[in-house]
Amino acid sequence: MFRQPIIWQELDRLRRDMDRLFEGSTPRWQRTRSGSFPAVNMWTKDDDGVILTADLPGVAAEDLNVSVTGDTLTLSGSRTLEKEGNRQYHRQERAHGTFNRTIQLPYSINQNKVDAQLQNGLLKLTLPRAEAEKPQQISIHAN
Repeated sequence: MFRQPIIWQELDRLRRDMDRLFEGSTPRWQRTRSGSFPAVNMWTKDDDGVILTADLPGVAAEDLNVSVTGDTLTLSGSRTLEKEGNRQYHRQERAHGTFNRTIQLPYSINQNKVDAQLQNGLLKLTLPRAEAEKPQQISIHAN
């Protein structure tokens, strides 16, 4: 059986202690590994642009706002409480309410060519790099 070195065990314990310390400042449903909702993955593909995916279970497209200004992306919206007849909750872990997350992008984006798709609770944004931000080849002239 593999055992973590003592230093990693202590760091894990410290992280859990810090999480408990700040637990009250962020609603439970907005907490992710990074501490923000929604959880996102972001990567670049060549020099063409940025791909960003965000986990948004239970958020409808009409309740979601995506905006880009320069190199800043903002995701905001709300998740509504399910209402069906006369319910008495015994456990309620799926929270509801509004969210707002601002993400710094690695460079400016061509706002006119952004593509956004929401499918099965996963938002996928294709954010093409602005032409002015793309590396330019410089020709060298010999005398």
